[in-house]
Amino acid sequence: MNKIRLFFLLRKNTKLSEKRNPMFEANQYGKLFGYIMASILAIEFIALGTFLGWLAAKEDIPEMLFYIMPFMLILDFGMRFMTQQTPLMLVKPYLLTPISKYTAIDCFLVRQVFDAGNLFWMVIFLPYIFIVWCGGVTFWTAIGMLFLLHFMVVVNSQWYLLVRTLINQSMFWWALPAAFYGLLIVPFFVLPDDLLDKYTDFIEDTVERMNSFWWLFLLFAVVFIVLFAINRYLQMHLVYDEISSKEKAKLKHVSQFTALDRFGQIGEYLKLELKSVMRNKAIRTRFLQAVILPTIFSLCIAFLDIYKTSFERNFFCLYAFIFFGAANLVKIMCPEGNYIDLLMVHKENILTLLRAKYYFYCAVLLLPLLITLIPVFTGKFTILMILAYLLTATGPVYFMLFQLAVWNKQSLPLNDKITGKNQMENKWQGIASMVAMFAPVILVLLLQAIFSETVAYITLIIIGAAFTLTESWWLRNIYRRMMKRRYANLEGFHATR
Repeated sequence: MNKIRLFFLLRKNTKLSEKRNPMFEANQYGKLFGYIMASILAIEFIALGTFLGWLAAKEDIPEMLFYIMPFMLILDFGMRFMTQQTPLMLVKPYLLTPISKYTAIDCFLVRQVFDAGNLFWMVIFLPYIFIVWCGGVTFWTAIGMLFLLHFMVVVNSQWYLLVRTLINQSMFWWALPAAFYGLLIVPFFVLPDDLLDKYTDFIEDTVERMNSFWWLFLLFAVVFIVLFAINRYLQMHLVYDEISSKEKAKLKHVSQFTALDRFGQIGEYLKLELKSVMRNKAIRTRFLQAVILPTIFSLCIAFLDIYKTSFERNFFCLYAFIFFGAANLVKIMCPEGNYIDLLMVHKENILTLLRAKYYFYCAVLLLPLLITLIPVFTGKFTILMILAYLLTATGPVYFMLFQLAVWNKQSLPLNDKITGKNQMENKWQGIASMVAMFAPVILVLLLQAIFSETVAYITLIIIGAAFTLTESWWLRNIYRRMMKRRYANLEGFHATR
């Protein structure tokens, strides 16, 4: 069987495996929600491409899009983390077949190259290229620009695949994309005007001379081949390590957390949460992200003249407090789905676990509280603001996210960082995430427009405190509804282990 036939066979098998997955129907809600958001974004990008094309034609600068391409590649890189997974999960079933493992890896890597997601940026490129072509650029130059822009996105997809694989191994690899994209955009901010003019003149000369396109295509082709080869080797090497579950010989110190013994059974479940963060790759990675990302945004707000609007300041202050909860609580009870049968042995074990989770996620908010004090000292945030969003997180946001424990019934792998999937299990997860992100900010802006900023934050404090002080009541209500659905949920957890 040649590689072309194998490519289509593996593609067909992948689609069939997705349809046979027990959670296929539930995942349709997440996909539909994603399609709606992508459609709204596409409309905005079409308008952006039209505006840039009109501006480039008016100023006679057809290469204008190449100036902002580094920023678009950074955005493309970030968006792929939400939509694109590494192909190793797809390779796993074929490791024991007569098919060459490298051939299977090649087929799935090629599939990433021709993935429809790479064409998304055409909603900017096509209107831009059409307008600059109408503005006087020759047809072949316009076509060359279009293909070069798309090729840059394809190369960026291979770069993302490499970085994503490395980051799954260690969070320290975040330094690699930070350094690379920093080198791309720093010249626009630190170079003197004369050197910046030479930099832009070089890009302009490159675009105007048709022959230069071939050199750029050759350069990006070499980069693409190198990245493809690295991904081919690295992913095969790591998938074998993960599937074979190699154990490290190095002995680790086991923390006992004896200080929590005084809290009885709740203390035992608090130990379980802490040890899950320390030992499990998936949970540990999300915990580190919840510390790093809010820190970055808080420092940017504190020391840079960006995010000046009221919406941006309120959004990122709220984001700092709810990111960890939103990233983890949408999958509440999914990690426990691996051993849910043991938790059902004693009466109200699940209720005690839910209370321990609530206390743990409230305690974690001490980290963003300390982080957001930095913008407070620089005058960007106020004490009233961070107190309002702190109680909003512990109150209505956690109240809403904990409700997902009633409907979640898909086990979440604890250590599978490379081959694991992370799709939305049901429609409520996507809806809850978006409501948690935007509803409090919208409420604050409305109250500010009608009354004042102080009234808006005091209102959030009152609402948040009411939900926080009544947590024992609504957690018991969640527990009762979970018990009514326990057999359906157990069946789902068993089917997805």
